[in-house]
Amino acid sequence: MIKWPKKVKRHGKVLAKIYRSTGRRGYRVCWQPAGGRRQMKSFATYGGTKGALQFAEAVVKEIATGSDTARLTPKQARAALSIFDALDAFLRKTGRAIPPLQAVTEYLDAATKLGKEHSLSAAVTGFLSNVATVRRVDVSVAAEEFLAACTAKTKAPDGKRPQLSKVYAYMTGHFLRRFTDTFKGSAVCDLTKDNLDLFLSSLSDLAPKTRNHYRATIKMFLGWAVKKDYLSVTHRLFDAPAMKPEPLTSEDTDYYRPAELRLMLDHADDELRPIIALCAFAGLRLNESLRLTWDDVFRQRGHVDITSAKSKTRSRRLVEIVPALAEWLRPWHQRTGPLWSQSVDRYMERSVELRESLGIPSRRNGLRHAFCTYHYALHKGNEHYTAQQAGNSPAMIHAHYKGLATEEEAKEWFSICPPEAAKNIVSLPCAAGGAA
Repeated sequence: MIKWPKKVKRHGKVLAKIYRSTGRRGYRVCWQPAGGRRQMKSFATYGGTKGALQFAEAVVKEIATGSDTARLTPKQARAALSIFDALDAFLRKTGRAIPPLQAVTEYLDAATKLGKEHSLSAAVTGFLSNVATVRRVDVSVAAEEFLAACTAKTKAPDGKRPQLSKVYAYMTGHFLRRFTDTFKGSAVCDLTKDNLDLFLSSLSDLAPKTRNHYRATIKMFLGWAVKKDYLSVTHRLFDAPAMKPEPLTSEDTDYYRPAELRLMLDHADDELRPIIALCAFAGLRLNESLRLTWDDVFRQRGHVDITSAKSKTRSRRLVEIVPALAEWLRPWHQRTGPLWSQSVDRYMERSVELRESLGIPSRRNGLRHAFCTYHYALHKGNEHYTAQQAGNSPAMIHAHYKGLATEEEAKEWFSICPPEAAKNIVSLPCAAGGAA
């Protein structure tokens, strides 16, 4: 006859007890593993393969041998089995075997970093949408792809103005290749803020304005790289301290004087002379004048017609042909085709040769600056009229050209004509001034 509770021993030591339920059929096995909590499990039968006695003996054996399995409660044991089932299903689906400990510790580490506000699933979704799609492409390879796209925009379909000028595309390539040559062998997505800081610090011998051009080019390239999935949309490269544009000190506006213009017009050849005259007396930007045809010059009586396709601002404007300009353009009234058929670089080379042969110093955009300066002075500070002619804003005209020249100096500028026509335009300044 069994004495209850039934004591189950191992090596003479009681490690588990079996209790018979009072008032109903059933048995409970109670045990306490070393270092664990007291546990209990119920059974419908005492003997047999699924009975309380067999389970108790198995538990006692595990406790005696130091097995950790006995420390698990039934609920914990079921959870452990579920984890193994999940990992097994993952292995069959992906071919990747992950140890249970690694699965748990990596999850807990990620959950700790995310905090209570974000779930791991949401974080993974965000990662996949922003980072995981990034492709590894060498900086130099990506740069050449970017520059090829820029070059394509310099070609104008059906005679229309291209999206980018060739000079702009050339300078962009110059700036960008110096940057990418520094990081050959590195992927775009591997660039760091330290990389950008070190590169820009290497440009200390350049002017602040030039360094700002480098910054603008790098920003444009990296923005394009994000769209191409070569760089994460969440990158913070623009936060690099050195990427902040440098403030520029305003430079004094320099411009040519009447005597210098007279020398250039008198000694220029028939290709350079009309372009010099248009920049000096109509205030055209050099690139605008080099895009013109003779039809643009003479199509509108008394005005140069700068169409939106040829204007820097892509807005059409009509510029008055003052009497002095009309005289300088008179020999070309029957001409057709473009004013200039060579490259911008070639024009610059020839104009520099002319200026140096005459001993005239270089003044950047000096002819256009001279027009704005003298036109503003001649029309007694009417910045709106000068801005309309120059294709600029009144505020810009007022800020940069106010008070640089006297009215008498302005009259001298707009009185410069071919020698044979000088006697016919003695009243030029008054005529020009009356147009305000």
